[in-house]
Amino acid sequence: MDVSLWAWGAVIGGLLLVLAFDLWIVDRGEPREFSMRQAGFWVGFYVTLAVLFGIGVWLVQDGHHAGQFFAGYLTEYSLSVDNLFVFYIIMSRFAVPRMYQHKVLLVGILIALVMRGVFIAVGAAALASFGWLFYVFGAFLLYTAVNIVRQHGQEDDMEENALLRWARRALPTTPDYVGSKIFVRIDGRRLVTPMLIVMIAIGTTDLLFALDSIPAIFGLTQDAFIVFTANAFALMGLRQLYFLLGGLLQRLVYISYGLAFILGFIGVKLILEALHSSGFSWAPEVPIPVSLGVIIITMIVTTVASLAKSRRDARKAVAEPSPASTGQS
Repeated sequence: MDVSLWAWGAVIGGLLLVLAFDLWIVDRGEPREFSMRQAGFWVGFYVTLAVLFGIGVWLVQDGHHAGQFFAGYLTEYSLSVDNLFVFYIIMSRFAVPRMYQHKVLLVGILIALVMRGVFIAVGAAALASFGWLFYVFGAFLLYTAVNIVRQHGQEDDMEENALLRWARRALPTTPDYVGSKIFVRIDGRRLVTPMLIVMIAIGTTDLLFALDSIPAIFGLTQDAFIVFTANAFALMGLRQLYFLLGGLLQRLVYISYGLAFILGFIGVKLILEALHSSGFSWAPEVPIPVSLGVIIITMIVTTVASLAKSRRDARKAVAEPSPASTGQS
């Protein structure tokens, strides 16, 4: 997809304008918690923006590139659900007041978007120069899929990355939050608040997830413009999804299996298409509509199965007598 520099600039400028407007809404007035109604509205708003952008790609380019965008967007948005579990752990670990969590997520995601942009540029250049990397990406996705299945149920662990450990040691930090402020001056000394540390944690942790999701979307398209915009729209809607899902996150017990299946599918797709490009005619190319269908069906099945299991467990817990009621007097 041949995209001019002015088109890149217009899209990036538009995304930054939307994020700036979002941040202005967050910062104006007194800090307040995000209601389910607000979260639902903003999730719908960002999903609508992504759909309109995909339609625009269809009108300006063709249906093939639009299909690549929608497949990439759905893949990134689906894989981002896994991020939400870790974001939830980070918020709990740093005891972030709920009324400030939306600002933390917005700035953290903005950091992640910048870092992903760099990662995408490097990845696109590397794939253009070294075709054998497709085999590496495919094998890595299969390895990641197996690890996700093996580590199912261990999402409560969060290891601090090197940048976060350095920030906690090097930056003079206040012991408590000072409203939603990031920097404060106390006794003539400039200090950072725990708010900055949490934002760094969110942004850098997301980059670790990008090590899985970026190779996954490169398995659907090698177009850097589509890869970047699909990531951008997925990240922009992630913050509101965090508040919309809320306690539902703990009920999505099978979601990791669905994500593992998607990564494994794309890993196989990458290897098959790399073999096909290398002259192995027996290796098929998987069409974008097939990839899109697999992603959608997988997420629907795992979500429905997760909610069904949660309802069964809840009914079972109600039916079984508690230890206190069966104990001897």
